[in-house]
Amino acid sequence: MSDREHILSRCRELGFAAAGVCDAAPIERAPELREWLEAGKHGEMGWMRTHAELRADPARVLPGARGVIMVGDLVRTRAEAPAAAEAGTGRVARYAQGGDYHVVIKKRLHALCDELRERHPGEAFRAFVDTAPVMERELALRAGLGWIGKHTLLINPRLGSHLLLGGILTTLAFDRPEPEPDHCGECTRCIDACPTDAITPYAVEARRCISYLTIEHRSEIEPELAEKTRDWIFGCDVCQDVCPHNSPRPEGVDVGEANPAYASRRERFDLLEVLGWTEEDRRRAVRGSSMKRAKLEMFKRNARAARDNHAR
Repeated sequence: MSDREHILSRCRELGFAAAGVCDAAPIERAPELREWLEAGKHGEMGWMRTHAELRADPARVLPGARGVIMVGDLVRTRAEAPAAAEAGTGRVARYAQGGDYHVVIKKRLHALCDELRERHPGEAFRAFVDTAPVMERELALRAGLGWIGKHTLLINPRLGSHLLLGGILTTLAFDRPEPEPDHCGECTRCIDACPTDAITPYAVEARRCISYLTIEHRSEIEPELAEKTRDWIFGCDVCQDVCPHNSPRPEGVDVGEANPAYASRRERFDLLEVLGWTEEDRRRAVRGSSMKRAKLEMFKRNARAARDNHAR
């Protein structure tokens, strides 16, 4: 069994819904990244600008890197209907409703790294899950996990876009597989449905994106944008909910299995409850999830906007 076959077999055994390997050459979209940053479209995410040069070249993150192992965990299958708005409540993006993907994915990647170090003495392996300056979606595209849609999310032709990505940089060398063609065609549903007009083909203006505004934006949200965040208080699923590649499939068609670690625990919060939270209440509510990214005042800010939007 080749190294590639062994690794992909182990990824399947570890429960990943998608996996692939590729080379660790510098990313092709570095000019677009620099242009996006120069235009300030990253908003308050200063760390993206700080580590821009590292993001452009995986070998600068792991010296000597020649290959990448990319994996994807499925959060929601096409058989699961999206959550609907409900009066007096604020919605949470599907990926954040269950266990913290950083922990869920990295635990298995660390185990895989340990196995590979024993199998390949002298080679280096470094796992990452949103924790290193790596362009995960571009590497997943390169590894054959799918294509990058007009909403900038990776879409797998069988599984859809509700995938959480992680990977391993390594000094092992891998060839690049044939890329998955872009199947977006002339569809513009994600662009047309975005409440804040944040999406243009294959680009997102982070400063207008609801996910950014409710999670990464630390200061007050401009009133004109707050009025368009609807009832979302952590993240947003609109562009994925309308995507045809996340639509239901006929019975019997394989659409993969979601990792049970992401089973929905809390798809919405009572807004009055959030507005009355103490810091301890917030910690209790977000324990074990990726929602801990948002601080208490951010949750309350988001809840106020959702409350006002319900009243309109």
